[in-house]
Amino acid sequence: MTCIVGLVVEGIVYIGGDSAGVSGLNLNVRKDSKVFKNGNFLIGYTSSFRMGQILRYKFSPPNYYSDKEVYEYMVAVFVEEIRKCFKNYGYATVQNNQESGGAFLVGFKNRLFRIESDYQVCENVLPFDAVGCGAEFARGSLYTSTDKPKNRILKALQAAQEFSAGVREPFIIKDTK
Repeated sequence: MTCIVGLVVEGIVYIGGDSAGVSGLNLNVRKDSKVFKNGNFLIGYTSSFRMGQILRYKFSPPNYYSDKEVYEYMVAVFVEEIRKCFKNYGYATVQNNQESGGAFLVGFKNRLFRIESDYQVCENVLPFDAVGCGAEFARGSLYTSTDKPKNRILKALQAAQEFSAGVREPFIIKDTK
């Protein structure tokens, strides 16, 4: 069920992810990466491979204009386009009159955001975050590490793999450089 890890160091956003595809007790190690760039955005997803395919190949990020604060843009513009895209391609779920999607990390403008399944946008005070079944293990690792950014991400993913049955190598790490 995945581990996606994000870290911001000196204005560069790093996101790393595993390659597990899990359904019940079944595990498939997938070729298609859960971490990719879409325009000026670095994205790492969990929840559904279909959601990731939509984010990667169907979603066209809306233009950002510098008169808007970045967080406001993410909440009021970016996420609203995500919702529309998910609806258009049959991914959004509506239950009890509440719409939901899936969880993913987004690196944009030297900042790291977590989008939750209810489309809320979170930006942590700490310069890192994680989503998926291995998130807590990865956050703990990131909290205690001081190595180079890609090594910190790798160690966080390795910790998640060690303690979570839903996380598997190979690990893919990308950055916004």
